[in-house]
Amino acid sequence: MIEDKYKEVKNHSTGFYKEKGSKFIAYSYPVYSEDQVKEKLEEIRKLEYSARHYCYAYILNPDKSSQRANDDGEPSSTAGKPILGQILSNDLTNILIIVVRYFGGVKLGFPGLIRSYKTAAADTIANSTLITKTIKEQYEVSFKYPQMNDVMRLIKEFNLEVVNTDFQIDCKLIFAVPKSKENDILNTFKKKHEVTIEYLKTV
Repeated sequence: MIEDKYKEVKNHSTGFYKEKGSKFIAYSYPVYSEDQVKEKLEEIRKLEYSARHYCYAYILNPDKSSQRANDDGEPSSTAGKPILGQILSNDLTNILIIVVRYFGGVKLGFPGLIRSYKTAAADTIANSTLITKTIKEQYEVSFKYPQMNDVMRLIKEFNLEVVNTDFQIDCKLIFAVPKSKENDILNTFKKKHEVTIEYLKTV
């Protein structure tokens, strides 16, 4: 079966962790583009202007196809990777987590850094409201007015979300279907020779 569910954070939240004087403040945001990631990073750099490091990780898109982690001067893989690991272990996407560090005068070593960034990221996720969304495909069905009943019966039968309608002599209807039900719907509509169906976009 095709997986068409994915999880996001609903809103911005924060987290905190302290170790040997160093403070780690985490910020999580729902984001949908690299431009939004850049905007949030700029916001946090201005807000926490005296911090030593601004480490972050993000994942974008329902299929998690865009992922990045950044250590911002910390030893390689001690900051961005643990943050990304928390996003992945919570099965989230369309999320940015930034963890800023205020140095407390004592070096933490590799294990201490990894633990600190991981714990701060986990705390902001724990403080977030998580929501589940469904990947949907939008299609446009074109048909003649006499086929209206047939088309509407299929819409009701499959419990499809109607996005837009234009009922003239030549009728058009746009609907959204969960990706997991897409093939069944298309096969059913294609059996109706009086209608044509066209893919529009993924939402």
